[in-house]
Amino acid sequence: MISIVCPAYNEAENLRELYRQVSAAMEGAGEQYELIIVENGSTDNSIEILKQLREKDDRVHYLSLSRNFGHQGANLAGLHHSRGDAVITMDADLQHPPALLPELIRKWKEGFDVVYTVKDLSRSDIPFLRHWFTRWFYILISYLSGLKMDYGQSDFRLLDRKVVNVIDNIPAKDWFLRGIVSWVGFAQTGITYEVHERFAGSSKFSFGNYLSFALKGIFSFSIIPLRIMTFLGLGIAALSFAYGFWISMHYLLGVLGIIAMDLPRGWSTVIVAIMFIGGIQLIGLGLLGEYVGRSFHHTLGRPAFIVKDTSLERED
Repeated sequence: MISIVCPAYNEAENLRELYRQVSAAMEGAGEQYELIIVENGSTDNSIEILKQLREKDDRVHYLSLSRNFGHQGANLAGLHHSRGDAVITMDADLQHPPALLPELIRKWKEGFDVVYTVKDLSRSDIPFLRHWFTRWFYILISYLSGLKMDYGQSDFRLLDRKVVNVIDNIPAKDWFLRGIVSWVGFAQTGITYEVHERFAGSSKFSFGNYLSFALKGIFSFSIIPLRIMTFLGLGIAALSFAYGFWISMHYLLGVLGIIAMDLPRGWSTVIVAIMFIGGIQLIGLGLLGEYVGRSFHHTLGRPAFIVKDTSLERED
């Protein structure tokens, strides 16, 4: 059986069409499946529609979370409650095409444990800033973490049950699933797809969300930013020592009358130096605070999601 997990936040207008397209794709492929839609603290009538779909088709299940736990938290909730031999995660806005589901399953049956998808970002209608930001994010996260992260990788993927079990047992709470999936290993392959337009509604993911998502990925998988600050501090200290030595020698040679006493004067140099060093210190403290803060949240042991209502229970 295949489990299909779809996080949904205020996607009431898309849910019936999502059900229709997923059902058509899976029935056309001749696969047994369950569709788990994770209602992520929506304020519209999503839960009523889900209950109606559940009454119509017992292959449809819903998880209603107590509040919005973010896209990653909703995906984790779906993974945790899924029962299939393989689990596919995809968005509920239909930008992830359900018609691609049979291809993901075919790759899984060929022996791959993870089948991830990569967006075709050659489309001209993708905003330049988002396109540029996405490209450099994947370059940075791959370099800083040592993980293999393809440019344009998305949360539309298939995971074998053994991969889901490994992820479900990782205790970390500040999640970056794309990095976790790459980090756990197993046999992986990718499929390129064209991002579809939303069926209805507007995106709930702002540029600020993208920035937060990127920082979470970097700080969750690398301590290189801290090392960069260490080497930067050593470099500034070396330059300061060299400059101080130059000033001392210049003064000594001036006292001896060998050269003219034309040392730099005024407060400008001092103020610039102090502001520069102070800025570097604040950046270093900020980076350190990011790591300490994540460790603090992890020690609290708070769950990644809380289920308020559901049509299924996980069999442990």
